[in-house]
Amino acid sequence: MHYLAEGLRLPTNGLDYTILAIYFVVVLGIGFAARASVKTSLDFFLSGRSLPAWVTGLAFVAANLGATEILGMAATGAQYGVAVVHWYWIGAIPAMVFLGLVMMPFYYRSKVRSVPEFLLQRFDKSAHLLSSVLFAFAAILIAGVNLYALSIVVEALLGWPQWVAIVVAGLFVLVYITIGGLSSAIYNEVLQFFVILAALIPLTLLGLKRVGGWDGLSGSLEKQHGTDFMSAWGGTGIGDANPLGANWLTIILGLGFVLSFGYWTTNFAEVQRALSAKNLSAAKRTPLIAAFPKIFIVFAVMIPGLVAAVVVPKIGTPDSDLTYNDAIPLLMQELLPNGVLGIAVTGLLAAFMAGMAANVSSFNTVFTTDIWQRYVKKDQPDAYYLRFGRVITAVGVLASIGTAFIAASFSNIMTYLQTLFSFFNVPMFVVFIIGMFWKRASMKSGVWGLVAGTTAAMVNYFVIYKQGVIDIPSDQGANFVSAIVGFVAGAVVMVAVTLFTAPKPEAELAGLVYGTESPDADEVPDEGDSAWYRKPALLGWGAIVLATLCYLPYSF
Repeated sequence: MHYLAEGLRLPTNGLDYTILAIYFVVVLGIGFAARASVKTSLDFFLSGRSLPAWVTGLAFVAANLGATEILGMAATGAQYGVAVVHWYWIGAIPAMVFLGLVMMPFYYRSKVRSVPEFLLQRFDKSAHLLSSVLFAFAAILIAGVNLYALSIVVEALLGWPQWVAIVVAGLFVLVYITIGGLSSAIYNEVLQFFVILAALIPLTLLGLKRVGGWDGLSGSLEKQHGTDFMSAWGGTGIGDANPLGANWLTIILGLGFVLSFGYWTTNFAEVQRALSAKNLSAAKRTPLIAAFPKIFIVFAVMIPGLVAAVVVPKIGTPDSDLTYNDAIPLLMQELLPNGVLGIAVTGLLAAFMAGMAANVSSFNTVFTTDIWQRYVKKDQPDAYYLRFGRVITAVGVLASIGTAFIAASFSNIMTYLQTLFSFFNVPMFVVFIIGMFWKRASMKSGVWGLVAGTTAAMVNYFVIYKQGVIDIPSDQGANFVSAIVGFVAGAVVMVAVTLFTAPKPEAELAGLVYGTESPDADEVPDEGDSAWYRKPALLGWGAIVLATLCYLPYSF
């Protein structure tokens, strides 16, 4: 059967729209309720550092579980097969555990309001300003990806032109973030987490039923694409061909280490949730609590993508008008009855708002505190920065509307996201990791490491890969290589610059380098409860073991 992308209009009725309307009323209600707690700029940007770990943990995973995650990972499943599990079990869990156990104490005890502000304390103003600008730019690009992903759903739901869907949705998110700040975004993300699961679980189960269960799904895809399509590591030997176009070395180093750690440990859209926790113990547990649902969410996004590849064998190819991004809307149209369809549409809209809100709220914090307050308008009353934060939120949303049309040019938005991460997150990660573990790293090495890492990653992608200097089989494979190149270039330049420039005085490194004690560490005590679920190390190792056990059935 041949499907047309313009024929993906969903068969919604009054019941579906009622469910959707109730959800939007609740979301705005949460925004207005949160407004009462926003009295200072710290309340607006970091919820006053007052939230419990379970709230920040669910918000942490929901902020990542945006429409880009759902549509993008389903698209990746349809395009590359079971290899999508790499993005979760090797490309997320270890880095989330590292963030909780190793990096959060540095972030939280230093009392920074953003990730770039940590670079100001560890290096100098030049590293701080460059990282702030790069992060703000990347946040707007990623928020635009979420807007574009939403437009796919709204176009399928209402038949609206893409540009209308992008503008209307962007303005809606603007309202509830501007009103309630980060608290509004976080509490809505907790709600959105459960709504998203309520959308994905029925779609996954009905999709499996449609194709004859897991055995029917595996048999069909192995017949179409070969056995490696249903194996995470099959065919990944160096020099072997596989659907992902990457070998085990680039998967482990490019995705499992560089891209993964670069994203989870330096992406302020995620770290901001942990920084809003009420104390250090809650901040450390935030990414660890999020790691457990993250282990299993892969099934709810991968399986629909695999099912779509069976239902439409030529999806994403020139012979079909459907792109890989259309996998989820296609299955919603094909499988879901009214009522459940309304929940699914609501879930996707919730996913979009979670992802976009995370990036917009991190953008307004970085732009206000790290750029405007630090370099443009210093020493203004706190009320001024609170007002400016609301204004720049509107600017960020409008800019995101513009960048949404860039994302529309990619048939797989997850590939586009990974490209952005290799350009912006990886160079920041190499600067963080060297600065955090090497006391000798000089003040000037930070900015030059950022410049070298970003430049090298871009040159590898746009020149070496796109111009065919080196044959790399796929965009994803090129992203892994770009990440490795960016990391190595940044590290080499940092070491070289350090050898010829002055280090930061050792007295100023307390609490900023591993092995040094923060002078005011006692001001942020851990909770005294000895219950197992309050022990970060136990939670972290438990998440890694569980992810490893999940890997085994898909390894060969």
